[in-house]
Amino acid sequence: MFPGAGRLNPAEIKRALYHRDRRKTIASASHPGGKTPMILDLDPDRLPILETGRLRLEPLGIGDEVNLYPIMGDPEVMAFWDVAEIDDPEVVARIVAAEVEAMGHGRALYWAMRTLTDGAFLGSCDLSDIDRWRRRAEVGFMLGQEAWGQGYALEAMQGVIAFAGVGGVRKLTARTHLGNRRSEVLLQKLGFSEQGLLRGHILKDGERRDCRVFGLLL
Repeated sequence: MFPGAGRLNPAEIKRALYHRDRRKTIASASHPGGKTPMILDLDPDRLPILETGRLRLEPLGIGDEVNLYPIMGDPEVMAFWDVAEIDDPEVVARIVAAEVEAMGHGRALYWAMRTLTDGAFLGSCDLSDIDRWRRRAEVGFMLGQEAWGQGYALEAMQGVIAFAGVGGVRKLTARTHLGNRRSEVLLQKLGFSEQGLLRGHILKDGERRDCRVFGLLL
């Protein structure tokens, strides 16, 4: 039964049904066949490995929490993240497990960032919140302090952006905490532009934090 039909006369019900069906027709025409657009069509058993001049980006896997734990436990690394530094390795293990599960369902891609020369673990980067209907996703990156200032994040994200574009993504977004100039400068080098300010978006350490939103059209 159409919602509220008990309070409508037959003519009103007919008009309401017409408008409802018309919306469905428009939506169907916008997405032929009713199928999700095949952007970033990923096989969970064969997730993409990306290589740049100095880096190999491998899908994050169970066991990588051992490498991520020292990074996520560093107060300076986590200063501009949504959560404080993590001092429990089990928490990091659960985070990695959740990210691996998200990749299995096609909701995101998380990569371990390693050097080509010796396979040293530098950090991680990602394409998350993948919206296939609207052909957009969010990017993120995290590096250990020893890898700062050497252009690794820029190089890794250039590879991720190129992969996203080839895969059919047409809009990328990123979010930074106010005051995180290092990440803001990096995003600007990658071609992102500031698109807004989210007031009090994050609650951390008992206080509200503002965030900047950046966007890039591909």
